[in-house]
Amino acid sequence: MSKYDQLIKDLGPRKFSLKGKLWVALLLAVTVAGIIAYVDQLIRGQVVTNMRDYVLWGLYISNFVFFVATSFVAALVVAALRLTKNEWRRPFVRMAQIVALACIIMAGITIIIDMARPDRMMNLFIHARLQSPITWDVIIIPTFIVVSLLLLYFPLIPDLAILRDHYSGTNKKLSKIYGFFAMKWRWSQQQINLQGKSIHLLVLMIIPLGLILESIDAYLFSTTYRVGWNSTNFGPYFISGAMVSGLGALITVVYIVRKNKQLENYITEYHFDKIGKLFNLTCLIYVYFNINEYLVPLFTAKKGESEHLETLLRGEFAIPFWIVTLVGLVFPAILLIFKRFRKPRPLYLIAIVVVLGAYWKRYLIVTPTLLHPYLPIQGVPENWHYYFPSVHEWLITGATLAMALLIITLLIRYVPVISIDRLAEEEAERLTSEKKAAA
Repeated sequence: MSKYDQLIKDLGPRKFSLKGKLWVALLLAVTVAGIIAYVDQLIRGQVVTNMRDYVLWGLYISNFVFFVATSFVAALVVAALRLTKNEWRRPFVRMAQIVALACIIMAGITIIIDMARPDRMMNLFIHARLQSPITWDVIIIPTFIVVSLLLLYFPLIPDLAILRDHYSGTNKKLSKIYGFFAMKWRWSQQQINLQGKSIHLLVLMIIPLGLILESIDAYLFSTTYRVGWNSTNFGPYFISGAMVSGLGALITVVYIVRKNKQLENYITEYHFDKIGKLFNLTCLIYVYFNINEYLVPLFTAKKGESEHLETLLRGEFAIPFWIVTLVGLVFPAILLIFKRFRKPRPLYLIAIVVVLGAYWKRYLIVTPTLLHPYLPIQGVPENWHYYFPSVHEWLITGATLAMALLIITLLIRYVPVISIDRLAEEEAERLTSEKKAAA
């Protein structure tokens, strides 16, 4: 038995179980339903949605902002923890890269979905205006996708080579696929040095790209001069919220993968406790920026902003606002202070609640403000003063979420979720140290 065999058995590709096949079938069914709804939207126009001249963004842009925010986990976990040399990050890194890649891809697709005329998308580039945040958004998203893909792929190359060699005698087809993506990796010193420099460069790139991406999304809102968005707090507010939703999504995925693949020996309670502390820190930071966003304006707001705050705090959106704020953020931040809530299962349940809260938080950022337009629209139908997503919007949005989960599912199924190559090196180093100590 080679030094990789046990690691491949634990971390390598596996066939789908019946439960896994049903899960993939469900995701495909939701995706197909969404595609059918989107084709109908293309044929009939945006009239199939409930978006009108008041609420012209609605659920689609809420969904987009959520995907962008969640993709920030690449900059937070993969890059920041790597640069600070926090070794406990290792079991989370690859899954963070997978989550980030899936989310930023779906963010790009969601923007296209929101466009009534996607055939005119090239006009965003042909007639770009550099002073517009939208121009920077359509530049930064493809850039972030490419860097996220490379940041997932480059560290994966040695593992692909290990799988190539492992299956060379038992599964020629699978060996050939892994061999194609391994790009003739042979562990030469030149290859190792080049890979290390490339990864380090990508890590240095992903942090500013993530900050720019989140900031540009914040500027898309705050530069409209609309009540509720006209805030200098929006940049850090979006970034802190992105840290929360990204870590919540990562913890959820890690727990499910750990349980289904029986990876308790590789992802221990120690690792959950560490990421739980980071999760708690991000929640507390986000609580602080929420105080700045909602509490401070209560004492200084003008009439328009006071009406907007009244809608959130005591009006039409009060119930979802307080559920999202208290149940989805404040209570988790308090619970995570205590160690027993940073154990795997409690942390997983808290992460799910926080992710759901983070998703609907984006809806509350987008919709109430649009229902209070900067310039009141006269003589419009009464139902334009209210907004709730149509069936088409729910189906299409559900399809984007299903596609993101499908990308995550397939990547986790066919690539090692923890670096086999690195684990083998660490085991070899441990055995060498023990021999030296015994001698």
